[in-house]
Amino acid sequence: MSKISTAIISVTDKSNIVDFAKSLEEFGIEILSTGGTAKTLRDNGISVLDVSEYTGFPEMMDGRVKTLHPKVHGGLLGRRDNEQDVTMMKMHGIKNIDLVVINLYQFEKTVAREGCTLDEAIENIDIGGPAMLRSSAKNFKFVTVVIDPSDYTGILEEIRRDGNTTLETRFRLAKKVFKTTWQYDGAISSYLEEVKLT
Repeated sequence: MSKISTAIISVTDKSNIVDFAKSLEEFGIEILSTGGTAKTLRDNGISVLDVSEYTGFPEMMDGRVKTLHPKVHGGLLGRRDNEQDVTMMKMHGIKNIDLVVINLYQFEKTVAREGCTLDEAIENIDIGGPAMLRSSAKNFKFVTVVIDPSDYTGILEEIRRDGNTTLETRFRLAKKVFKTTWQYDGAISSYLEEVKLT
């Protein structure tokens, strides 16, 4: 298994993310990021490549569209042991994205606020986050996907030791992702079931 070379970080919960990213930078891992996360990392002296600069496509529609791009999802879904995938990635300038650190818009906290409107709730339904999480988790054979800050320490220990995580770790983290996105979609569905349009 090759070493982790590129990570994408886009988090709502920024707990310990600066220290985690600093460690990744020390390991020589390139960091792609977006919006507020990129600003937080840069403000703390961490070198970041904006996803929009990497894809050549600007964020748009108030941030609704920024990571839904073949250069992102190709880098997450590409099978490193599949000659056709590797050829296509090289042909289209797609990097292997080996590490994904994402947590989702806080939909449940938003709708729990008194006076939350349907429009506010809708804007807090994360689309790009779950898509990247699911792409990464599907390709756990090659991609480490992190949704929970409590996993940072163990992941750094593995990278420090071997340059990558173990297959067992990647599989455990992938299962956590699918459970989380299932719960997230359930929360959205439950909320919308109670909404009465007038």
